[in-house]
Amino acid sequence: MTNDSKTSKLLASRRDFLRRAGAGSAALATGTLAAPYVNAQSGPIRWRLQTYSGAPLGAHVIKPQIDAFNTAANGEMVIDLYYADQLVPTSELFRALQNGTIDAVQSDDATMASPVDIAVFGGYFPFSTRYSLDLPVLFNQYGLNEIWAEAYGEVRGVEWLSAGAWDPLHIFTKDPIRSLADMRGKRVFGVPTAGRFLSRYGLIPVTVPWDDVEVALQTGELDGVAWCGFTEAYEVGWADICNYALSNNVTGAWCGSYFANTDSWNRVPPHLQELFRITIDQSHYYRQVWYWGGEAKLRVEGDKMELTSIPQEEWNQVVRDAEEFWDEIAASSERAGRVVQIFKDYSEVMEKAGVPYRY
Repeated sequence: MTNDSKTSKLLASRRDFLRRAGAGSAALATGTLAAPYVNAQSGPIRWRLQTYSGAPLGAHVIKPQIDAFNTAANGEMVIDLYYADQLVPTSELFRALQNGTIDAVQSDDATMASPVDIAVFGGYFPFSTRYSLDLPVLFNQYGLNEIWAEAYGEVRGVEWLSAGAWDPLHIFTKDPIRSLADMRGKRVFGVPTAGRFLSRYGLIPVTVPWDDVEVALQTGELDGVAWCGFTEAYEVGWADICNYALSNNVTGAWCGSYFANTDSWNRVPPHLQELFRITIDQSHYYRQVWYWGGEAKLRVEGDKMELTSIPQEEWNQVVRDAEEFWDEIAASSERAGRVVQIFKDYSEVMEKAGVPYRY
């Protein structure tokens, strides 16, 4: 081989090396500065998340969070949001999450039929809170975070991520409730624990798909709802059908959580796990403000339902019955007993603290 041939091959080799190195550097620079991360083999991580709520309510209780996450994830991960019963019935959410049919869930423990001994405290546990701020304090400062993590740590395939507060529980009906006797025989759509408690006054809990509640109210299959506060009743249209709103509330805040399938969660890199947790906290904050302002405004200015009340001396009996209910639940398991004791300790602190914590 001549020297010219050797020189030509060497130069060609160097040009090829520089071309490949330059392309790699450009790709690195682009990835560092702007382009979303995409796994060369599988593409972006994609999740399916189903919430307990229908679309009108979901527009507030979860969609802002999912939109924020998808934007901030910058193409590395996309969460597809599904509303109540779109993929699976709400009562089957836990099993669907556990077997990987869906990747994540937003719901209370009781409604999604979680097989844990603290599921009864999800949703509305009678008189466990007075204000929505009580709930995050109970979880973050009084030990409920650790108890929920412990309970779900014993269940295969599901990660409990975070709990937050929703609205207080009121009863909205087509006919008025002005005494405990007026509850008797009324068929209401509601969450399991509150329905179980209120059934002792003759209220009849009825389960229908969330999207069917409005029609069931119109046809007479339901006499009312014991599912939410004023904000939701107005937002989803139930206030257009129910004529009366009972001002006595059974508890101060709904307790709902976020869950993920364990395998799905483990496939998410740490920085995106942290991003998801941050947007969950953002969602908790959004709901606190939305509900807190909405409840007061609609009780004062809402004109679709007439306010009624059960006399205080009669309602005091309900409060006393709740204490008995607490003790029944506490006896169901050692862990449930710990939760009830936390509620009792917290209530005692709040009562002693006085204004503005308790009046």
